[in-house]
Amino acid sequence: MIKFGTGGWRAVIGDEFTRSNIQLLTKALCMKMKAEGKTQQGIILGYDMRFLSKEAMRWCGEVFAAEGIHAKLVNRSSPTPLIMFYVMKHELPYGMMVTASHNPAVYNGIKVFTEGGRDASREVTDEIERIGETIRPEDIHTIDYEQAVAAGLIEEIYPLNEYLDDIIEKIDMEAIKHAGLRVALDPMYGVSSLPLKTLLLTSRCDVETIHDSHDTLFGGKMPAPSASSLRQLITRVIDYGFNIGIATDGDADRLGVIDDTGRYLHANDVLVLLYYYMVRYKGLRGAVVRNVATTHMLDKVAARFGEQCYEVPVGFKFISAKMSEVHALIGGESSGGLTVRGHINGKDGIYAAMLLIEMIAVTGRNISEIYREIESECGSIYMEERDYRFTEEKKEHMQDLLFTQKALPELPYETERVSYLDGVKTYFKNGGWVIARFSGTEPLLRIFCEMPSRSEAVQVCEIYEQFLGL
Repeated sequence: MIKFGTGGWRAVIGDEFTRSNIQLLTKALCMKMKAEGKTQQGIILGYDMRFLSKEAMRWCGEVFAAEGIHAKLVNRSSPTPLIMFYVMKHELPYGMMVTASHNPAVYNGIKVFTEGGRDASREVTDEIERIGETIRPEDIHTIDYEQAVAAGLIEEIYPLNEYLDDIIEKIDMEAIKHAGLRVALDPMYGVSSLPLKTLLLTSRCDVETIHDSHDTLFGGKMPAPSASSLRQLITRVIDYGFNIGIATDGDADRLGVIDDTGRYLHANDVLVLLYYYMVRYKGLRGAVVRNVATTHMLDKVAARFGEQCYEVPVGFKFISAKMSEVHALIGGESSGGLTVRGHINGKDGIYAAMLLIEMIAVTGRNISEIYREIESECGSIYMEERDYRFTEEKKEHMQDLLFTQKALPELPYETERVSYLDGVKTYFKNGGWVIARFSGTEPLLRIFCEMPSRSEAVQVCEIYEQFLGL
């Protein structure tokens, strides 16, 4: 069974992430493309540095070849944004990326992209699942990989340069060249090392890189930028006086940042910084789009400049769709992904990193100074995040309590409204909020709370914990 979450299909290697399931998913997409009459332009496939990623991409290619669909396979591990960019630029109907993004090393998966380089919508992934349920093992045919390459059914490509050139055209490289910036880089054993180092060295930055070897176990940690996973990067920035520390997740669509003081910047802070920079210093206009679990500080910055902030469910497909609808300037999520108008229609940690470097160069100020400026103009708020694992029995109990009975804990703050757009989110009249939702990528219950003070946010989370028996 193939089941897509908010960030593609992800499964434990050897359990559900198997050759048969990978080729089942591919066959289902082939059938969908044929039914839509979208086979002529072909498809592009990429892979990251996870265990079995390259092999999985080839297994997919063997099915496309047998179905007579020309498949362009990237012949080196590459960032997910590169595949999205290629789908958009070359006007392909679909693209695929073998990755489990920031999940633990025991996972792998596949992301599907549609026209314009967008994350596949729920309607698209639901149909792939439905078609997959009708396919029997004997329906899946393949052509040996080497034979398919020799016959021209599979084409190996490496389109990194055109992706990098596109970023170079959009970033003020001259400003960066004259800033003399020192950057510490942590690819977290993922795929961003080459593209980011190329961009940084081209813009004359002094770059030092850690964790850039190929390690399918990611050094024993999750390839997800966080305060705990980036301790070595924090130490580097503090001890050697770097202007900024940059980290990306396993497939480089998400970003983690260490500022000049050694402080880990949450993805929320990065979003706020870039939105403020683009409006205040670059003179751009436009709304901002965030998901239900992302900081309302964006609402404050938008209001400061007479703009609007739009809220959507979790899943970057919702952010990119809303951005197109309202022609927003920037959109992002608290898990670390963002995109900017005029770039690709999905998350790109590499582009976001270069935009932050540009911000430091253009303003002539370090990140910590700029953030203090934002707080002096817009105020400050505090977010508390907590994750909980559960048994299947416990999950059923919580789902019944929260979403069937619609029971909520008694909270000591006046409620403005409650939303079930994605999970259950309570908005308080003091500007704070709390949300409880099940993760779409991992077996976790997540609680996010944002309040005027840390003590209030912690208090609300603890009340929720007691209410759910966590």
